[in-house]
Amino acid sequence: ARRFRYEAPAGNIGINIGVAAPMAYFPFSGWKNSFFGDLHGQGRDAIEFYTDKKVVVERWAREHSRKF
Repeated sequence: ARRFRYEAPAGNIGINIGVAAPMAYFPFSGWKNSFFGDLHGQGRDAIEFYTDKKVVVERWAREHSRKF
């Protein structure tokens, strides 16, 4: 799953959660022609027009989580 999140050609990915829905402050759009909303670029998204952004929402068991 950790390798998949970096290699998958998708804008939103959910790992070990029921629905791959990001928090409200993340953009809800994909990398290709998928988009939900009125305006395609607002604020930071308009500036970062040429980047491929990815939102990953994941939950890991404590023994598998990283220790920072």
